[in-house]
Amino acid sequence: MTAYFFDTSALIKRYVVEAGTDWVLEVVGSDSGNTIFIAQITPVELASGLARLKREGILTAQLASSARILYDRHVRREYDVVGLTRRVVQRAQDLLDVHSLRAYDAVQLASALESNARLLAANLSPLVFVSADVRLLHAASTEGLQTHQPA
Repeated sequence: MTAYFFDTSALIKRYVVEAGTDWVLEVVGSDSGNTIFIAQITPVELASGLARLKREGILTAQLASSARILYDRHVRREYDVVGLTRRVVQRAQDLLDVHSLRAYDAVQLASALESNARLLAANLSPLVFVSADVRLLHAASTEGLQTHQPA
C-alpha cells in the first residue's frame, strides 16, 4: 500500500479519459489498497474543469454531470480530504514567496506537505505527490516530496 496525494490536474484523469488515465485508474482503484489524499479545494477545481470541458464541447452535459456525481461519491467514500486549516493556508502563503505558483496550486502543495508530515510523524512511508502540472511537480520536488506525473 502506498499513500498518494492527487492534485486536480491528475485526479481529473479518473473522470475524463486523457493521457495518464490508465495509470490513475490503477492507482486509485478500490482494490489497489492505496490511500488517496486530496485537498479540500479539489472538488471545486474538478467542478471548474468539468464545466470548462463542457463549455468547450469536449464533454457532453450528461458526461459532465455523471462525472460530477461519481467524484462526489468518491470524495465521500474513497479519498482522505485534507482540510483547509489555518496551518495549510499559512503554508500556502509561504510557498508563494518561494515558488512561482498559482494560489490554488500553493494550497494543493501545502495540503500535500501537511499530509506527508502527518504520515512521517506516524512512522509511515512518505506520500507520492501526483500532478500533471510540471511547475507544481518541480515545486513539490524542491519541497522534498516524491513526485509522479501520470502520462
